[in-house]
Amino acid sequence: MEKRELEMLEKLAASHPDLKTLWDEHILYEKQLEKLEGKSFLTPVEEQQVRQLKKQKLAGKTRLVTLVNEYASKEG
Repeated sequence: MEKRELEMLEKLAASHPDLKTLWDEHILYEKQLEKLEGKSFLTPVEEQQVRQLKKQKLAGKTRLVTLVNEYASKEG
């Protein structure tokens, strides 16, 4: 996420709880990925978890950026 988007997210999150929720999920996925990717060996189940977490994180980020841009344009 770009610095401008992060700054806008911080500003808008106070008045838009959905942004805060999406951001919290993004951070949670990131932490889970770091934990799994920090292992020297992943089981097939863990590899599947990594793929799923990456998909969820990307979908959430896309939604987050879209909402930030929408709210920012409305607030001028």
